[in-house]
Order: sequence, then C-alpha cells, then structure tokens
Amino acid sequence: MEDGPAQVSGQVPLSDEEQLHRLGYAQELHRGMSGFSNFAVSFTIISILSGCLTLFSFGMNTGGPSTMVWGWLLVGGFVVLVGMGMAEVCSSYPTAGGLYYWAARLAKRNAPLWSWFTGWFNLLGQVAVTAGIDFGCALFIEGFLQYQGVLSPNVGFRTVQHEVVLITAILLLVHGLLNTFGVGLVSKLADVSVWWHIVGVGVIVLVLFIVPTHHASASFVFAHFVNNTGFGVPIYVFLIGLLNAQYTLTGYDASAHMTEETRAANIAGPRGIVNSIVVSIVAGWVLLVGLSYAINPAKYASEAGALVAPGQIFVDSLGRAGGEMLLLIAIVAQFFCGMSSVTANSRMIYAFSRDGAVPGHQLWHRINPRTRTPTNAIWFAAIGALILVLPYWWNTTAYAAVTSIAVIGLYIAYITPVFLRVRAGKDFTPGPWNLGRWGVLVGTVATIWTVFICIMLLLPQVKPITATTFNYAPIAVLVVIGFALGYWMLSARRWFKGPVVQGSAEELAAIERELNLEEAEMIAHHEHLNPFDD
Repeated sequence: MEDGPAQVSGQVPLSDEEQLHRLGYAQELHRGMSGFSNFAVSFTIISILSGCLTLFSFGMNTGGPSTMVWGWLLVGGFVVLVGMGMAEVCSSYPTAGGLYYWAARLAKRNAPLWSWFTGWFNLLGQVAVTAGIDFGCALFIEGFLQYQGVLSPNVGFRTVQHEVVLITAILLLVHGLLNTFGVGLVSKLADVSVWWHIVGVGVIVLVLFIVPTHHASASFVFAHFVNNTGFGVPIYVFLIGLLNAQYTLTGYDASAHMTEETRAANIAGPRGIVNSIVVSIVAGWVLLVGLSYAINPAKYASEAGALVAPGQIFVDSLGRAGGEMLLLIAIVAQFFCGMSSVTANSRMIYAFSRDGAVPGHQLWHRINPRTRTPTNAIWFAAIGALILVLPYWWNTTAYAAVTSIAVIGLYIAYITPVFLRVRAGKDFTPGPWNLGRWGVLVGTVATIWTVFICIMLLLPQVKPITATTFNYAPIAVLVVIGFALGYWMLSARRWFKGPVVQGSAEELAAIERELNLEEAEMIAHHEHLNPFDD
C-alpha cells in the first residue's frame, strides 16, 4: 500500500478544498475532523460491544461458541479485503457521497444507473444499521432495568416488546438531538468511544477470566457446536451463523462519508476504513473468546434463551451487581455507536439528496448555517430507523430481519464500486493510498465473498418456517429493488445523471464565501443574545 500527498501531475499537492473542487463540490461542511476522529467514527459504528453482544444469543443457537469464534476470524479476513478495496477507491474520490459517487465515476457505461442503485442500497443499509444498533441498545437497557427491578420481567413478552420499541424511540430522539445541537460534543464523544470500547473489552474479559468460580473448557469454547435451528446440515447452520460477525463488521463506510469534514481526507479516510476493521477484528475476537469462556454449560439453554444472553452470562458468572456493571459498560458503548451511526447516516442522506436522488431532496441537503451540519438529514435518519424497528411491536423476528437487511444493503453498496474498480483495471486512477498491483486481485476476492454471504443471509434461519420465524430480509430487499427500479423507470432515468457538480471553481468559492458569511452572522447573533456564553 502506498501513501503520499495528493498531487496534480506529480507537482503541487492539493489542499482538501481544492481536491473537493476538482470533484465538483463546494466546501459546505465544516472540515475540522482529524484522522483519528475519522477512524473513531467507523470504529464506534462497528462497535464490537454492540454487534457481538446483541447477536450473541443468535450465535449461541446458530452454531454455538465454535461458530462464533472461528466464524469471526473467517468473516474478518474477507471483510479486510472488502475494506481495502473500498479504501483504495475512497483515496481517489474523498466525498461525503462515498459509494454511490464512486460507482458513478468508475462505471464506463450506464453510470447514472450504477450510481442510483448503489446509493439506494447504501441508504437502506445505513438506516437499517442505525435501527439495529439502537434497537440492540434498547434490548440491553430493558434487560438492565429488569435486573434493577425498575421494569418487571413477568409482564408478558408482548409488553416487553412494546417497552423495547419505546426505549428505541427515546434513544433515536436523543441521538437526533445530540447530532443537531451538540455537534462538538458528538465529535468528542466519538473519540472517547474508541477508548471506552478498548478499555471496556479489556475490563469485561479480565473480570470474566478472574472472578467466576467456573469456566467453560477450551474444547467447549473452540469446538462446541450447537444447532437449535431445526436444520440438519451443520455446514448450513455454520454459514447462517456468520451473521453475528458479518453484521458487527459493518458501518466502516462512515470514514468515507465523513471525508468532507476530515483533514488530509484522501489518506485519513482510507486509513480510517482499514484500521477500524483491523482493530475491531482483534478486539472482537478477544471479547468473543472471553465471553464464551464465561458460559456455564449447565445453564446453556437458559442463557441462550434470555432476553439479553450476555447479561445473563454476566449475572450467572458474577452475581447481579457484577453482571449489571458489565452490562452498563456495554450499554454506554452501544449508545456511542448509535450516536455515530446517525452522524454518518445523515451525511450519506445529505450527499445523495445534494444530487437530487431522494424525494424532497431540497429539504434533506439543507445545511444549518450555524453548525455547518445537515440537520434535516439527521432527522430523516432517525425517523427512518424508527420505522424499521416498529414491526417488532408485533413480530419478534423483526430484529434478525433488520440486521440481515443492514448487512445485505450495506455490502451490496460496498462491493459495487469495488467491482467497478476491478472492471476498470488499468483505467482506474489511484489516489495516494492504493493497493498497487494487488488491487484487482483483492477486489475480485472481495466481490466473490460478498455475493456469497448476501445469498446466505437471504435464506431461512429457523425451521419450521412460519409467520413468526420467516426471514423477512428478502422481502425488504425486494421492496427496495422494486422502489428504486420503479422510481428509475417512471421518473429518475429522465433526470438523474449521477452526482451533480455544483459549478466552476469560482462558483464553488462563492458558495463557500456565502456559507462562511452566514456562519459568522449566526455566531455574532448568538453571542449578542448570550453575552456571557463563551
């Protein structure tokens, strides 16, 4: 991999703003994010303390400890290749539009169509992953409040379903408010989140290794296979059990969507993508091994069937007080994760709307002149996520479907520009962060894996197949394909030309001057109203 400054004809390095101008956009968003903060957003959205733990019960029933531990490394290896393929393209085109912009630039024919479908799958995946994160956090909060005695576990599961949906709605409201009014705080919390996750994993694993009087054996952790799916083919169960790892290792496209707010974006963005994946794989594997060692084989059925399986394992291992402490560490990490997911999601919606692709696009790409953030897009992301969560009010399979939808939507969007880069071959112009001669091979393997895993996640996960066990992911994906295709055929093909540049260099500079003037006036007005607010 090669790093170096962005240059024009090998001569004068370009500034971030100049490079953005070459891609056709004005510097509308505030560019104050460091490379570490860019990495922090993706690492926080991956959130091993969210994905690994919220789907731990699914993993315990679909393959058990051995599938989770070895499946994590298998999936992680392929995800690194997907991330490297994305990072190489990101270095060439560091824009908030990310994937759909890349698809438009790399497609030799029918570029608007490639861009259109990539954008809509990215939007679906982003909204679904936000829904999955905050829904998982709500489940953990529900479990924590039950252990505390604030909520009763004996009210019937239908009531618990309603409580979880309401808690999810509150979380999305708080995350929307934070991203609207606490922009500086969100950036600082994203940095804090990195250390919270790393230290939190260390604390959880050390406590589970040292304190409990019982531990599972090494053979149990690394070789015990559990099949509670109803299917009689172990390899099939192993493959559908990979959802735990594949769902957790999503969201790293956030580094691309934040590039218009990141300094040295054509290097920091790619590094943020790859580093967030690698650090998550290492820390996540340690977490899965540590948590699997703490499982009590004699209580496996009750722990796997609990509302919050990790919480029950914590309590069985440490007692209620110790279990609640570890559960709280996970909840805070999941809160950070949802907050950052709304941030990244809103930037994608802003960029896609900026190019006219989303109904009501004039509203969604509007920038708040004081915060220089897309406030309306933030609430689009939050409300869209809530809509995906609402079916859980009636059907408990909704969460598994949402996680599958997130993986399928995001990975289709992830791999499309990587595939197009492979197809472009030597016609691809690499940025300062690139894979050199390995780019085509890495992209080819990543494409094959993504097609395979998306097919697996569309298949049934439990047998017998009934209305309450049916995998609804194929329906959601078909709805998006139908909507995007119908919208394209009936209307968009006549006006959507892919990413729309905002003007010449002079016009882009004029947009920025106007935004800077509005920002200065807003700040002056605020200081006039609040003379003691520093």
